[in-house]
Amino acid sequence: MKSFTYERATDVAGAIAAAQQGRARFLGGGTNLVDLMKMGVEEPSHLIDLKQLSLREVRPLADGGVRIGAMISNAELAEHPLIAGPYRVLSEALLSGASPQLRNRATTGGNLLQRTRCHYFYDPAFSACNKREPGSGCGAREGYNRMHAILGHSPQCIATHPSDMCVALAALEAVVQVAGPGGERSIPFDEFHRLPETKPEVETTLKPGELITAVDLPRADGKARSLYLKVRDRASYAFALVSAALVVQLDGRRIAEARLALGGVAHKPWRCRRAEAALRGMSVDDPTALTRAAEEEIAQARGFRHNQFKVELARRTIVRAVQLAVAA
Repeated sequence: MKSFTYERATDVAGAIAAAQQGRARFLGGGTNLVDLMKMGVEEPSHLIDLKQLSLREVRPLADGGVRIGAMISNAELAEHPLIAGPYRVLSEALLSGASPQLRNRATTGGNLLQRTRCHYFYDPAFSACNKREPGSGCGAREGYNRMHAILGHSPQCIATHPSDMCVALAALEAVVQVAGPGGERSIPFDEFHRLPETKPEVETTLKPGELITAVDLPRADGKARSLYLKVRDRASYAFALVSAALVVQLDGRRIAEARLALGGVAHKPWRCRRAEAALRGMSVDDPTALTRAAEEEIAQARGFRHNQFKVELARRTIVRAVQLAVAA
């Protein structure tokens, strides 16, 4: 680990000002950044500790939604009364991630900025990683790629986004609130993370020096049903092979509206627009139609040598998520 300077920010303005020097990085819970610093993947010259910032509040908004402070821990948020009931899908996603110890440290803002767990990225001993060293190649394409993307990948990168929380936020159509040198702005969640395209090293649409201050959830529909379904190699402390976050509204035995996102399949939480359109108006008692809706989304999936199984797994995960939600 290379040497760096360190300071504790006492307010948002001070944190943003401090971020203008050198290769500065914000430090929340540190559950991802510190690991990457130890590996030599991240080498900030200056760390700005955000723990003293008053960004832990979870409060109702005037429009009926909820604002989540960027520094509240995953553990606190999962059990918060404004979240656990009305936004079940988010609570379930949070509780399915990492371990209790890590959830006690990890923050909302940090969760949004998690970096991929691709082993070619995480270990500098592998020279070919366009995300770590632009132009060096993608070792995963011809290497071991069991956990990698089947949707939205590019010749430059096939890494996946690791967050469970972000998959739920995509389905909930959250909005990310940020502050930076240019002032404050709001970023719709689907526009926050980027697909790799030709610049996999650029993972979000944050501008230099911008700080996540909160995440806003829209008003919860008390009649909607939601859930988070995570398929993984073991029951706990494992990243998703495929996961699904679903919010569905029923009109009798038909689906009036559905919002669906997948995790473990792409460089960002994958919003399933094609499947959502196919599900709209579908009878929940028609399994054939449900399978067709899943296939509308998965038809564009392309796997690699070790992860081709994820194509079928993603299709089955969509089907199962809808079945569980409408049966709840």
